Amino acid sequence: MQSTCAEIQAQVSDRVLEITINRPERKNALTMAMYSAMAELLNSAANDPGIRVVILTGTGGAFTSGNDLADFLGGSATGEESPVFQFMMALYNFPKPVVASVSGPAVGIGTTMLLHCDLSIADDDAVFQMPFVNLGLCPEYCSSFLLPRIMGQAKASELLLLGKKFDAHTAADVNILNEVVYSGEALSRAREYARELAQKAPEAVRLSKKLLRQGTMENGLAVIREEAGHFQKRLQSDEFREAATAFMEKRPADFSKFD
Repeated sequence: MQSTCAEIQAQVSDRVLEITINRPERKNALTMAMYSAMAELLNSAANDPGIRVVILTGTGGAFTSGNDLADFLGGSATGEESPVFQFMMALYNFPKPVVASVSGPAVGIGTTMLLHCDLSIADDDAVFQMPFVNLGLCPEYCSSFLLPRIMGQAKASELLLLGKKFDAHTAADVNILNEVVYSGEALSRAREYARELAQKAPEAVRLSKKLLRQGTMENGLAVIREEAGHFQKRLQSDEFREAATAFMEKRPADFSKFD
């Protein structure tokens, strides 16, 4: 199985597909081409009997620093037909187990995609953040629906409204992660879990995953679509342009002129 993008690597071994985000010079910030490649790999793997488990990881000491803001400022995200949404749907509907290995920064969708993985393991020096409001945006990828349910309304409000960084142990305490390991060990641990899952009865594993998620699938899909609609409008907003410009100019955003 091959990736259509050099910055997304794919390797299959022992019925496990390992998808690696490989843009270390930008801390694995995601572009539209990278989203498209990951969506294509997941959709192919969903129908490939030779693949039973997927691992998501990143190179260069980073999972992903989130979306490439320059790419988004260019107006290339266009609603449900966008590569971002196609990736979201590919992972959301993926019928087989997905194991995430997190090192370094996991920002924005780098955190929210973990809500759709079955097992997530992080190095103890990994750093998480959902800075959507800080960028003049809104929660995405069902985070406004799932986070209050897994960690409570108060903590979800804190993480989404303040948009502050939090460490791996906090992420585990609020049920975003399954396990925290010593620095540099997350990928080997993820591979252990993936090999174990790949040896189990495949239909039983798929059915169990389906049953575990059946209570949230339909409502979650509606929330993803609603969030995506608001998110798309926010990308066209003056607030986002101020936040993104400030980020690239390495200065604090000034929202004082907005109502």
